[in-house]
Amino acid sequence: MLSAHNFYNSTAFCYLIASMGLQVLWSFGLACLDLHALRSKRNLQNPILVSLFVFGDWVTAFLSLSGASSAVGVTVLYARDLNTNYYKSQPDLLCSRFQISVALAFISWFLLAISCHTMLWLLAAL
Repeated sequence: MLSAHNFYNSTAFCYLIASMGLQVLWSFGLACLDLHALRSKRNLQNPILVSLFVFGDWVTAFLSLSGASSAVGVTVLYARDLNTNYYKSQPDLLCSRFQISVALAFISWFLLAISCHTMLWLLAAL
């Protein structure tokens, strides 16, 4: 989506990019923390720490779901609901890139929802 020209004309696309960027940063931070814990052979099953992970996962999950939902709404509006097809009148915007980006955002949200559910059960088990 970032490679398309004039993507910033829609706030929903900008919000999706920002929420997915936050998701990447959150996941990268957790991966670095896991690597550090594995190298130093530390246990991360502290209830306060796990509750922080659960809270962060739920916040990023809701942000990514809302970003994907708003972006799919705008994509459907542009592709199907306008009388004149917006993507045909704007040749620099590629409809397929936006549709693929939204589909990948929903797949990302689905996997994140599974992670949130697993972390919630892990917190309940502590």
